[in-house]
Amino acid sequence: MKWSELSIHTTHEAVEAISNILHEAGASGVVIEDSMEFARERQDMFGEIYALDPNDFPAKGVILKAYLPVSSFLGETVEEVKLAIKNLSTYGINVGENEVAISEVNEEDWATAWKKYYHPVKISERFTIVPTWETYEPVSTDELIIELDPGMAFGTGTHPTTVMCLQALEKTVKSGDYVTDVGTGSGVLAIGAALLGAKHVHALDLDEVAVRSAKINVKLNNVEHIADVVHGNLLDNVEQESDVVVANILAEIIMSFTDDAFQIVKEGGMFITSGIIGAKKEDVKQSLETAGFIIVEVMMMEDWVTILSMKPLKE
Repeated sequence: MKWSELSIHTTHEAVEAISNILHEAGASGVVIEDSMEFARERQDMFGEIYALDPNDFPAKGVILKAYLPVSSFLGETVEEVKLAIKNLSTYGINVGENEVAISEVNEEDWATAWKKYYHPVKISERFTIVPTWETYEPVSTDELIIELDPGMAFGTGTHPTTVMCLQALEKTVKSGDYVTDVGTGSGVLAIGAALLGAKHVHALDLDEVAVRSAKINVKLNNVEHIADVVHGNLLDNVEQESDVVVANILAEIIMSFTDDAFQIVKEGGMFITSGIIGAKKEDVKQSLETAGFIIVEVMMMEDWVTILSMKPLKE
């Protein structure tokens, strides 16, 4: 399918208004290339390099890009967009350069264009996430490499919740452990647990696309003899006790199965929960404690929270 890329060079002041115009014209999303991107400070915990190419950004102002399907009405739509942007000046909005360009894009190109922004990233003391299309040489003997092709599922391994989960697994998984990964997504946590020495990892996801993606990634990392990936809803039908259960999903969903998790986790075992926004931290802690867990550690990165809790030993 053919698409047209509509590119508008404007000011920071006009971004919101022009974005709205583009949405009304039929764009389902807007790409923002901001000249201020290089001035922003980013958290750098493990020597990551954020691979931004200056050539992808304007020297000043902002470039907005929207994608519209090529049709007989495209010309009219573009002219309407141009007129609507020009009229913003009557509302006192400075549109700056207001340079509008249009070009054709093949849908096939979109499927791979994002890959140029995804590079090897060291996300913990031992783990480095490496996309399948990149060549990477380990820098230390104990470094653990997770090769990943995110496909259509969530989980490039670099989101704060995933990073914290892998760091938590480093602290908790021991050789010979049985691990359950609830909501495995791309399978990155299941792979991480296997590389840390788990005897078996049982990974579940309700999304069939995620299950297929995780199976591919598990095989890619040569841990299919340790990690099995199945379609499943939370801990429904899971009976095998686990030394570690990890769940990187939404806070509301975590709170819906803390009692089930308490039954599955072995005495002295750990329940790692993530995907929790800061505002929900206390609610999740309360739910875990009510189920019987003891909070061991709370990790935070940006506005995301990961909670490590333990099932106490019986006296």
